[in-house]
Amino acid sequence: MKLGLALSGGGIKGAAHIGVLQALEENGIKPYCIGGTSSGSIVAVLYAMGYLPEEIHKLFSYFSKLVIEADPRFIVNSFRKNKSLSILGLLSGENIEKAVNEACKYKQVKYMKDILFPVVIPAVDAITGKEYIFTNRKEEDNYYIDESLISKAVRASSSFPAIYAPCRIGEQQFLDGGILDNVPTKQVRRLGAEKVLSVTFPPTEKYMGNSIYSILLRTLDIMTNQIAKDNLQTSDYVLNIHTGKTRLLGINKLDHCVQMGYEQTIEKIEEIKKIL
Repeated sequence: MKLGLALSGGGIKGAAHIGVLQALEENGIKPYCIGGTSSGSIVAVLYAMGYLPEEIHKLFSYFSKLVIEADPRFIVNSFRKNKSLSILGLLSGENIEKAVNEACKYKQVKYMKDILFPVVIPAVDAITGKEYIFTNRKEEDNYYIDESLISKAVRASSSFPAIYAPCRIGEQQFLDGGILDNVPTKQVRRLGAEKVLSVTFPPTEKYMGNSIYSILLRTLDIMTNQIAKDNLQTSDYVLNIHTGKTRLLGINKLDHCVQMGYEQTIEKIEEIKKIL
């Protein structure tokens, strides 16, 4: 039976996917293919490259501060060029690319097509509003891209609006895949999965913020969760991971999220086995 994993985005909550993978492997459950959006794309790609869950955890811990580190030159240049920081975002996203590149070098891969394990990563073209899928499986559909650098694909899928600037690839400018496809269940099934296990992070607290930043995050949260409902209906099992009060880029909660992913998967492991 070919199992596919669909890992949702969620900022630092995405680290919980590491714990999920660890729990599944300890119970002899090995996926045939994997897909991930935004922070889920980072875990999906590292796993597809052959990194073990504990190794992915170490990589997350090592690169997390670098990924959210602001580049003063980028902020100043953005302001000079656009007269507004909100047009591009507070972070360039280049550090995401650098971190993934380092991981790629160790595994001696560079392009999506170099990865042997079936993988899909959604992103959204900001210009056309269309969803594109970065993958290592050749598709005739024009919206599937297999020639991209792995690091570019992950950066594109992780370019959260107003936080990271759009990722430019050729004439296209990509934004976070979660805008249209936060849980890539359908795309994972298209890889050949017979059963799909989707991992997501349901909202657990009421919205109380009143800043522009809080309103933006809440708006995107509502939008992505509503869109995700349609995809989740096509899943064979939905694993909801609750991480408590975890901020989008709250790297101090990284280990906590990994542990929550592991513990809550173990709690549901018998249900998962029955479905599979």
